[in-house]
Amino acid sequence: MDNLDYGIIGNCRSAALISKNGSLDWCCLPQFDSTSIFAKLLDEKKGGSFEITAGPDYEIHQKYHNNTAILVTRYSDGENTFEVHDFMPRYYKLTGKYNAPPEIVRYIKYISGRPKLTVFYDPKLEYAQGQTTNHAKTNFIVSLTSKKKFDTLFLYTSFNKIEVLNGSEMTLKEDGFFLICYNEKILKPTTEKMSLELERTKTYWLDWADRTPTYRQFNKEIVRSAITLKMLTYDKTGAVLAAATTSLPETIGEVRNWDYRFCWIRDASMVIKVVSELGHKNSARRYLQFIIDLMPDKDEKLQIMYGINKEKNLTEKTLDHLDGYKGSKPVRIGNAAYKQKQNDIYGILMDVIYEQLAKFSNDIENGEELWSITKGIVWIVSKHWREPDKGIWEFRGEDRHFTFSKVLCWVAMDRAIKVAKIFGKTRKIEKWTALEQEMKEDIHENAWNSNINAFVQSYGSEYLDASVLLMESYGFIHAKDPKFVSTVKAIEDNLSNDGLLYRYKNEDDFGLPSSSFTICTFWFINSLFKIGEEEKALAHFERLLGYSNHLGLFSEDIDFKTKRLLGNFPQAYSHLALIECAINFSRKKSEEKILESIG
Repeated sequence: MDNLDYGIIGNCRSAALISKNGSLDWCCLPQFDSTSIFAKLLDEKKGGSFEITAGPDYEIHQKYHNNTAILVTRYSDGENTFEVHDFMPRYYKLTGKYNAPPEIVRYIKYISGRPKLTVFYDPKLEYAQGQTTNHAKTNFIVSLTSKKKFDTLFLYTSFNKIEVLNGSEMTLKEDGFFLICYNEKILKPTTEKMSLELERTKTYWLDWADRTPTYRQFNKEIVRSAITLKMLTYDKTGAVLAAATTSLPETIGEVRNWDYRFCWIRDASMVIKVVSELGHKNSARRYLQFIIDLMPDKDEKLQIMYGINKEKNLTEKTLDHLDGYKGSKPVRIGNAAYKQKQNDIYGILMDVIYEQLAKFSNDIENGEELWSITKGIVWIVSKHWREPDKGIWEFRGEDRHFTFSKVLCWVAMDRAIKVAKIFGKTRKIEKWTALEQEMKEDIHENAWNSNINAFVQSYGSEYLDASVLLMESYGFIHAKDPKFVSTVKAIEDNLSNDGLLYRYKNEDDFGLPSSSFTICTFWFINSLFKIGEEEKALAHFERLLGYSNHLGLFSEDIDFKTKRLLGNFPQAYSHLALIECAINFSRKKSEEKILESIG
């Protein structure tokens, strides 16, 4: 498989990736950042997988059940047909809580004829660090390992357990199931119960999707992206993951391989802003509580990222026994970037706090705490905004005065002033406004390069950077301001490659970037739209949508030449930016319709 041709299933506790041929190649249980039980994605021989195959005459087609996170893989040779409905159970219980156990259901739906299938069940627990053995018991197959650490996994099935373990060909005459469980079940699962789990989970997702507004254009893409973002949220704490995977390389054979199963304050805040715009305010509320819980001390500086259970130490290690995706080593777990200083996170967080207060001011439970956090952020920003940092792209070399970081420090002050107005705290406004103006002048003076007629990556630099395109969307500059228009044009001339954007072109700690960072292309499309080049923006957007995989999913990067997806997958950043672009085009279409009807 040359592309990331995978579907994601999940239940806001963990997730799994299933290939377009029906092979379960990645899953960590009991939660997103646990050790893997299947990791063929990161080592084709040693990683472990759960494959369902049929004969060579069978054609395989895969799609999501409409508006759900249930993945349907259909196998048919014309006469003999069956489907695999893959999902992780999630539904509302009478107790008022969600049922989201650490389980995967592979429901086998008989359609016609006498289809034959073969199962290859090969879990490798604990990142395949030791040997995993499988044993058929009366009610289940148990897999266990004990070399590095003791761990177990249970498989319940309606099929013959010995035939499953032997990989024997089986003839399907009726519906059946496989249930992968982290915990041993108290009550024995049956096909009827699994069918009910499927229907309950389907109802949950259909209800959730129904609460998302309907858009005139690109509605299908918006809903699929929204469901994907929902699957990347961790219900227990409100954290939002950057992606469901670790160590999928930005470029094949290179070392830019990182663990993304954590909550970056920046990524998560941007996701929450979009998700709340789609009307899902519970996710926003839980995320705000996640942030409140992380800031017990008024002068405590935020880390750029945390574990999904609020862990602060994310020590980075390498798994040298794994070959990596397509041989791209090293495979990393943990992420040393948690130690980095990035000043932009305060502005991004203040933007989310302001958005939630503006939208749901009558329904915010933590007003006093949010006001305390606002004052704390202003204090930290006022003390540190003049200092250099690592920037949005997490350069591991020397600190610099990155333009994006400075703009987001300004955003922190701008939104803090607006929050003060909401809360009626007028005494703070005069002092804060003076600092906000000082920051704005500093950025205009030092980030603008008149030689290339653009805002640049960092003070005194001549390098361009796609992140400065966000100046407009954060309200720092108007879209029609000549400085912004010329910046967009300069970025188009210098960073665009066949319609796909580099983040930047200067060398970083690992050399020159050789793949496009997907979110940057969405930012560029949005900027073209805002400066009035709407037809060109739409053409770029439709072409970019064509680079998604067969299910409409995006990873972090796209190869400039082959257009294959690269980097961790699916990437929350990419899908939130897709939604923002799609909503802009859809609103424009709605406005045109209204004008037509008036005319």
